[in-house]
Amino acid sequence: MHLLYCPDRSIAESHVLMNTEKPSVAHNVDHNEIAKFEAVASRWWDLEGEFKPLHRINPLRLGYITERSGGLFGKKVLDVGCGGGILAESMAREGATVTGLDMGFEPLQVAKLHALESGIEVEYVQETVEEHAAKHAQQYDVVTCMEMLEHVPDPQSVVHACAQLVKPGGEVFFSTLNRNGKSWLMAVVGAEYILRMVPKGTHDVKKFIKPAELLSWVDETVLKEQHITGLHYNPITNTFKLGPGVDVNYMLHTRAKKA
Repeated sequence: MHLLYCPDRSIAESHVLMNTEKPSVAHNVDHNEIAKFEAVASRWWDLEGEFKPLHRINPLRLGYITERSGGLFGKKVLDVGCGGGILAESMAREGATVTGLDMGFEPLQVAKLHALESGIEVEYVQETVEEHAAKHAQQYDVVTCMEMLEHVPDPQSVVHACAQLVKPGGEVFFSTLNRNGKSWLMAVVGAEYILRMVPKGTHDVKKFIKPAELLSWVDETVLKEQHITGLHYNPITNTFKLGPGVDVNYMLHTRAKKA
């Protein structure tokens, strides 16, 4: 979960080699990360709680996904790292058939209960995206992986699995945090310790992902970059917006090659 202010400006990207040791598919899970979200899962739908920033930006990311994918009505959608279901539910309200994946038991319980109370039909599954890809290759029109890549040991593996899950010609969306001094200052120091927008310890700057790295992983798959945008928070006006400049938060739209 990450939302920070970033002025609209382009930046030079440089590729930084990541750890080449790959955890096994079944173990592409950071249990410390899961524990963070398990501890606050009961407050996932509290609009003034720890997940307030996610509720605030959800209309922006939903609008981006809906517009870039040509609408969600009647489409089969997978939300990877769905947590308590904020985005998954909103996509289901748009008329999509939605499956939400997460490895956190408590967040999924909260998501299931909230969907039941809201009368929204979403299927929630507790398994890794790699495990899901082994059983459901090329079954989804749209795959979303938002605010999740920086919380797993091997984000490259997640990108590859998302590419396996989408149908030829389908859309895959990623969002994460750039890795640099500014993102550390804004996402960790600013958001966690000064503005207290998210709990302390939510982010680890070493796990942030440069756009060049994410794009290199995308290039290894059937996916092709379509559009990239920054997600910006202005603490003066207390507002969020999408726009140029990917030096802190950013979203990437990709599309799978047609058969």
